[in-house]
Amino acid sequence: MNAFARWELQLGVIFSLLALCFSGVFAAEPNTPDWKELRMDMVKKQIQRRGIKDPAVLEAMRVVKRHELVPAPYRKNAYEDHPLPIGENQTISQPYIVGLMSELLQADPGDKILEIGTGSGYQAAVLAEMGLHVFSIEIIESLAKRAEKDLARIGYPDVSVKWGDGYQGWPEEAPFDGIIITAAPPQLPKPLIEQLKVGGRIVVPVGRGNQELNVYTKKKNGKVSKKRIIPVRFVPMTGRAQEDP
Repeated sequence: MNAFARWELQLGVIFSLLALCFSGVFAAEPNTPDWKELRMDMVKKQIQRRGIKDPAVLEAMRVVKRHELVPAPYRKNAYEDHPLPIGENQTISQPYIVGLMSELLQADPGDKILEIGTGSGYQAAVLAEMGLHVFSIEIIESLAKRAEKDLARIGYPDVSVKWGDGYQGWPEEAPFDGIIITAAPPQLPKPLIEQLKVGGRIVVPVGRGNQELNVYTKKKNGKVSKKRIIPVRFVPMTGRAQEDP
């Protein structure tokens, strides 16, 4: 084979490789799930069909990449209708519960929201996608640091995450338009009532054994009214909350 023939052969190989690249053969792993399609399906079958109607909640859950906030071994299950482990004996709540609690908050864009129990950061991300200013407290340091990093990575750097005991709330940032608690205290922590604006809501699972999801609304006299929603099962709220009778 002369020099020209060798050059022609090499050029042919190069063009063949380029053609493969542009045809998408090297573009993605063949087994990578279609995450967007899974999110759309999750919202349609798990959220809307079970009665969640708030357009802001539904759109936020279509957008937030839940699989990016789930540990790698469980990522393929990220859009299924059940909780998943996130380490430290904690879980990420099932999508329906996240949607329900977000809707029950009845928050408006621009509202200031306190979240107790950052966990993976998914609930905070949904609230942030709804246009809310989120301040989130996590009692487990490793989870707080990971959530803060992950939230920034997926596009929510403005969520404020603090490591600490959420029982005392976040006095420096009070008052809040709404409070959401993603772990179950035996009863509603009083400091959180004090940090809530009049007319604001606290959405929280309450109970030691049998738990129920409640919504508390603050009245002008400083007291709260309670509305029972559904029985639930959350991890216990640890720290100071466990000292309550």
